[in-house]
Formats: sequence, structure tokens, C-alpha cells
Amino acid sequence: MIVETLLPLGKLDPGLREPEIPLDIREFGALAAVAEDVGVGAVLVEETKDDPYQLLALGAATTSSVQLGTSVAMAFPRSPTSTAMSAWSLQKLSGGRFLLGLGTQVRAHITRRYGLDWHAPAPWMRDYVNAMRAVWNTWQTGEPLQFESEHYQLDVMVPLFDPGPIEHPDIPVYIAAIGPNMCAVAGEIADGVRLHPVCTTKFIDDEVLPNVMRGAARSGRRLDDVEICLKPLIGTAPNSARLEQVVETVRARVAFYLSTPSYRRTFELHGWGDIAREASQLSRAQRWDDLPGLVHDEMLHTVATIGTYDEIATKLNDRFAERLDRIEFSIPVNNADDADAFRQILGQLK
Repeated sequence: MIVETLLPLGKLDPGLREPEIPLDIREFGALAAVAEDVGVGAVLVEETKDDPYQLLALGAATTSSVQLGTSVAMAFPRSPTSTAMSAWSLQKLSGGRFLLGLGTQVRAHITRRYGLDWHAPAPWMRDYVNAMRAVWNTWQTGEPLQFESEHYQLDVMVPLFDPGPIEHPDIPVYIAAIGPNMCAVAGEIADGVRLHPVCTTKFIDDEVLPNVMRGAARSGRRLDDVEICLKPLIGTAPNSARLEQVVETVRARVAFYLSTPSYRRTFELHGWGDIAREASQLSRAQRWDDLPGLVHDEMLHTVATIGTYDEIATKLNDRFAERLDRIEFSIPVNNADDADAFRQILGQLK
């Protein structure tokens, strides 16, 4: 497995994002260099509080070998041509190290945050990626731009706005997915699928892989042609005493996912649909403190992988080594000892 990390390394509880401690964009270049030194395969960013493409430009300037990618950037609020330009520039700047991960966002954010019309996301994403690749092909080969689909009609590319060919034109595209239709689209057209942390091994086996395979067959591909990537929900710490504190944070995160209807299909697959509906009711009533109590230990250890630093690599390998091509993992790296601990875990995962 290729191990990826979501920066900042030094400001994460192990394996958990902490939104209340936002990334300082001014530190990103230095943190990317730390990640490269530790030995991860890729540095990833999400589109939350800073523009992901600007962050990765900073990271490209301070690194030389680690891959750099979005996990994920929002596709639909940008035109395919705009995303094509950002990706093309980063691929040039990084010397071919860029990975483009794209996500859809839910209906309310598309319509009420971005002010766009809503369309069925799976066919929209198919058109989006194909349109973007048509633009890349025009820039690389000089062929006229001619792309027509339900959502996009592109046929203008004048020299002033044509950046021309680059050394590494094949930019890997990953699609964030959890539902059957988007998994199938990823299998059909993408280089990989990026799965939500709520995806359990059973969900991957029963839902994700069959649908990725179904989509791959539509374009004459095999499952092995599509990288399966996951940012698993992980709770880890250097010792058992610290781990006890982390576990409660993980339980609260599982409770949040449990209460979110978009992720209910995972819990229903395990027979926990009734608990998920109860969690949604508590969420609507804003009874946040009551949510973690719904996450019993079996659910917790099914959705999350939990162990101390000397256990976590073995547990992740047991769960995911035969299922995943890329796994996102991090621990805090604030000093040389932390870096050595991270290197040891990475060596076991690889």
C-alpha cells in the first residue's frame, strides 16, 4: 500500500482531523517537507478553509519526490476547464507528482453555498472528468477542442489561453465515492476511487468493489485498473493511557457519521439501521452529548481501527492490505522522536 498523509502532521490527533485547529497556510510548505522527510508516499489536502491548489503549489516548491494531491477538491463549483488549468499548472510545477482527487458535495451545498443548479451527481461527474480530459488532450496534442455531453459543450480554445504541452500530461484522477453509482463511475473512467472513512471492510467487499468492477466493465477495464484508496478512521497513540482518551474522540466521530443520513447505508449493512435513525433524531434535536452513547464497542471497532503505535500497523494491514492500494494515515510529528515513530509505522505498512 502507498501511505498518504493529510497535513498538518503536527496538528492532528492521531488519524483524526481537528477542524477547530485550522491549518496555517504559511506553514504548509514546511510541513510538506517534513512529510517527505518522514517517508510518506503522498501529501494530500482537502478543500475546507483554504484553496487546495494554492496549498499544493506551496508544497511543490518545498519538496522534490513526494506526491501531492487533493483529497478532495470540489469539482462542480469549478468548470472543467478551470480545474484542468489548476491541475496542469501543478503538474508542471511538481514535475509530474500531482494527483487530482475530485468530490461532488451534497445538494444543499451545491445549491445554497455555491449557488448552482443540482443534477444527478454520477452522470455529471462522468461528463466533468471527460470534459477536463478533452481540454488536457487539446493542450498536449494541439487537436481542436471538441467535447459535447449532457452537461458540457466545449469547442473554443484560442492560443492565448492554451498553455501547451507538458512533460507529464497523464494526470491521475481519483473520484470520491460511497454510493453504488459513483463507485461505478469511478470504475468506468477514473484512475482511482477515494472512499469515505465510514467504509468498513464488509462495505468495501459487498458494496464498493462489486460496483467499481461493474463500472470498469463498461469501459473494458478490470478492477485492478482502478486504485482503491481509503482514509480509514483510526485511533492510535504512543501508549494505552493516551489511547483511552483518543478512543472517546473516535467514538464521537463514529457517532457523527452514524447520525448522518448520507452514510447510513454502511450502518444498515451491519444491521445498525435502527440505531442510525435514532442518532439522526438526536442530531436534529441537537442532543450532541447523547450521540456517542449509541456507539457500542462492536460498532466502534468495526468502523474504526484502534491500537497503540506498536499495534496499529499490524491492525491496518490485517484489515486493508488485501483491499486497498493507497491508505491515508498520520500521527503528530512535532520532534525527532515522533518522526522516528512515524517512520517505523510506515515501514510496517509498506
